[in-house]
Amino acid sequence: MSPIKPKPGILNVKPYEVGVSRLAGVADTRKLSSNESALGPSPKAVAAYQAAAVKLHRYPDGAATDLRMAIAAHYGLAADRIICGNGSDELIHLLCQSYLGPGDEMLYSAHGFSIYPIATLAAGARPVAAPERDHTAHVDELLACVTPATRILFLANPNNPTGTYITAAEVRRLRAGLRDDILLVLDAAYAEFVRRNDYEAGIEMVSTHDNVVMTRTYSKIYGLAALRLGWAYCPAHVIDVLNRVRGPFNVNLPAQAAGIAALQDTAFTEAVATHTEKWRGWLADELQKLGLFSDPSVANFLLITFPAEAGRDAAAADAFLRKNGLIVRRMEGYSLPQCLRLTVGTEQENRDVIRVLSEFVRGEPHV
Repeated sequence: MSPIKPKPGILNVKPYEVGVSRLAGVADTRKLSSNESALGPSPKAVAAYQAAAVKLHRYPDGAATDLRMAIAAHYGLAADRIICGNGSDELIHLLCQSYLGPGDEMLYSAHGFSIYPIATLAAGARPVAAPERDHTAHVDELLACVTPATRILFLANPNNPTGTYITAAEVRRLRAGLRDDILLVLDAAYAEFVRRNDYEAGIEMVSTHDNVVMTRTYSKIYGLAALRLGWAYCPAHVIDVLNRVRGPFNVNLPAQAAGIAALQDTAFTEAVATHTEKWRGWLADELQKLGLFSDPSVANFLLITFPAEAGRDAAAADAFLRKNGLIVRRMEGYSLPQCLRLTVGTEQENRDVIRVLSEFVRGEPHV
């Protein structure tokens, strides 16, 4: 055994499990396992990415100045309080690296995004999962888990993998119940899909409090998952800290160019949101007709619960879908073994999923 050992906590990390992308022996596959955009990226973002190819010998702007200015203009924010990252995942890791250490605790909801405990353990701290109610984060449950060791609270809102959310009023109540030395991180990766009057992504909270951060991503509604692009809106003192620890060129040049163009193509973004809302509702209705429950989602996916019956359970449904070339996401890693997560796809993909699940529910072996 090598005498070289990682710092405490690293070997307790269970590596992140990505969604399956291909199936052995199945030529025609449809991937609905990673909450990717059903309509792909904006053509304008693709053109900007391609135009950047002639500059691949140049380092990108390390401060992502033009991108930050574009984000600020789009959302009405102060550019100097925005930081960009190699996906919002990088920013989550940087927050944990900067504000957590041995003896500290990070608090999140029981079925919250699995990157939170991974980044926490890598920082040498302890993740604490608060119980949820009806697969939804609950303010009282979270506050009951706060201890003197709590340093960060991550709230995915809407949450992945459940698709549920808590209202702006409840987020304010959560913040009011926290000590000022606890950093509340609002992960709003799916905010652009939400069309509810009682929801707020976090801009207001960051603007009015010194201990709130909001993270966002380009991987979902903007369809730029391959470029790994995210950003955060933070108090000035948090921006200062993160800029000290991030890599000097952490966002590549084509990603910056595509990110600016994607923001500017508001018609395309609206088309993605409209498509998602329409087919998310259609999928939920069709699943209900099949006797399958799905949580009330406001994101671009549904969490489907299957009966705990051999041959009718989530594992059996997943196997049947795969035989028919349809890839969804197993949820054992989120302690939801009875569930599958389904991304809203194209019209044809959505219809195919319901057709195959209908065959599965009826017990028809046709493949």
